[in-house]
Amino acid sequence: MTAGSKEDVEGLKEIGRIVALTIQEMKKSACAGMTTKQLDEIGGEVLKRHGAVSAPMKAFKFPGHSCISVNTEVAHGIPGKKVLQPGDLINVDVCAEKNGYVADSGQSFQLAPYSTEITELCQYTHDTMMKVISSLKHGVKLNTIGKMFEEAADQGGYTVIQNLCSHGVGRAVHEEPSILPIYNRLDTRILKEGMVITIEPFLSTGADYAVKQADGWTLSTPDGSVAAQFEHTIIITKQDPIIITVA
Repeated sequence: MTAGSKEDVEGLKEIGRIVALTIQEMKKSACAGMTTKQLDEIGGEVLKRHGAVSAPMKAFKFPGHSCISVNTEVAHGIPGKKVLQPGDLINVDVCAEKNGYVADSGQSFQLAPYSTEITELCQYTHDTMMKVISSLKHGVKLNTIGKMFEEAADQGGYTVIQNLCSHGVGRAVHEEPSILPIYNRLDTRILKEGMVITIEPFLSTGADYAVKQADGWTLSTPDGSVAAQFEHTIIITKQDPIIITVA
C-alpha cells in the first residue's frame, strides 16, 4: 500500500508495535521442552490482548498465529507438537492485522547452549537488514535491495535464499511490489514516498533455495544447512525510512 495520510501512518505504527511486542514476548518465552504450538499460543494471546489477529490465519487459514521454523526449516513453519531442544535455531515470523492495517516482522534466535556459527549468522543477517533499510528512500532503485543482500552474503561467506522475497504490505499479507533478494539489472522500478514494504534477508550457511515440505507450508533447506531471517516493515520517505515494527 501507499501510506498517504497521517491516519495511515498511525494505523501502521499501531499494528507494527503490536507485532513487535508479540515477537518480543515469544522470544522471551521460548525454551527447551515446550512445543512450537505452545509458543504460538503465547503469541496469539498477545495479539488478542491488543485487539489484533493473525493476518495469514485470517486470509489463508494458516494453522497458527505465527510461523515458527526450527533448524533446517527456513520459513512458514506450522506450530505443532514439535518439542524445542537445547541449541535449536528458531525463527518466529508474525504478520498481523488491526483496523485494516497489516504489519509483518520476523527474528531468528538460538536457544542455549549457543554456537558461534549460529549466533554469528543471526547477527550478520540482522545487521544486513538494518544496513539495507538505512540505504532506502524515495527515488532509490528497487533492485538496490537485492544487490545489497547479495553483496552482504558474499562478504560474510553466506548464501541468499533466492525464492523468498521482500514485498509490499500494509493492507494484505503480500502486496506489490515483490522484491527479489538477488540483483536484477533489468528491474527499473523505484521506491516512492509512502510505499509500505518489508525488508527481509534470508541468509544461509549453504542452500540458495528453500523447498516446500509435505505439509504444504513449511519451507526447508534441501541440504541440511541452516538459515536466518530478520524482517521489518517500513514506510519509504524522502529521508530515512520509518520502521513501524518496533515496540
